[in-house]
Amino acid sequence: MKSVFSLLPEQASTVAGQVDAIYLFLVAVSIFCMIFAGLLVLVFSIRYRRRAGVESEQPHEDSRLEIFAGVCMLVLLMTLFGWGAKVYFHSVRPPADAMEIMVTGKQWMWKLQHPQGKREINELHVPVGRPIQLTMTSEDVIHSFFIPAFRIKQDVLPGRYTRLWFEATKVGKYHLFCAEYCGTEHSMMGGWVTVMTPADYERWLGGEVAPIAGAPQETPAQLGEKLFAQLGCTACHSGAPGSLGPDLAGLPGSTVKFTDGTQAVADDDYLRESILDAQTHIVEGYLPVMPVFRGTVNEDQVIQLIAYIKSLSGGAH
Repeated sequence: MKSVFSLLPEQASTVAGQVDAIYLFLVAVSIFCMIFAGLLVLVFSIRYRRRAGVESEQPHEDSRLEIFAGVCMLVLLMTLFGWGAKVYFHSVRPPADAMEIMVTGKQWMWKLQHPQGKREINELHVPVGRPIQLTMTSEDVIHSFFIPAFRIKQDVLPGRYTRLWFEATKVGKYHLFCAEYCGTEHSMMGGWVTVMTPADYERWLGGEVAPIAGAPQETPAQLGEKLFAQLGCTACHSGAPGSLGPDLAGLPGSTVKFTDGTQAVADDDYLRESILDAQTHIVEGYLPVMPVFRGTVNEDQVIQLIAYIKSLSGGAH
């Protein structure tokens, strides 16, 4: 079914109908309030107009009307708040079985990599009916990942990870945009999301022709393992007694204590910071000997290193 009067984009995700329902309800409430207020102004203007020989009525000490109106407004606002909060929390909490796809924004393109290793530029292929989590960062300026048909949009920031998830409900091809002005060719930073049946998606993954000519079809974890050895990280993070750095197996998701007495959860943002600026936080029991890799590895390589570290804890390799 097309969106109301075809004024809205096609609904093609599980959250699209919920977002449209809230939007249309707000429009209906706004129209009702505008008409009601206009009618009151018209009625009062006629009934209480200035007329010769007619004195104005004295105000009555009765607050029931004000109380009733206030209660009605409170109920309406709390309904909107509760409804909106429910949809919001649903939209920012991906299911545990969501497939993670890494996204890197760069002037002026989107670079995407599937967990199986397949990479794309300005295109995203996903299976219908499968929750997809996008873990996103930027190599330069602020971008914004926007798919109108899915009713999802999230800013993509340099120096940190932001996340977005969706579940497509219709096979088809849908526009992808950058919704944040990011430079002279901002209007060209777009592409397509192709939703396929699960069988077609598996065939696409196993296709002989890679989306990027010559791109290696190794998983991010496999590429990260090679980079880990290439950078010499194994020498300090081998896990052997007396190693200069902590053992990375089991690190993701754990609580890390620092020499200054503070602590943090080892999520993706912590791992990224530890790779690029290791001197920011020194892990308790270790010396600040790890070199700074900012400028040595790019965002794609950071993603690969994080994927490898996660694989050491039993994740997909």
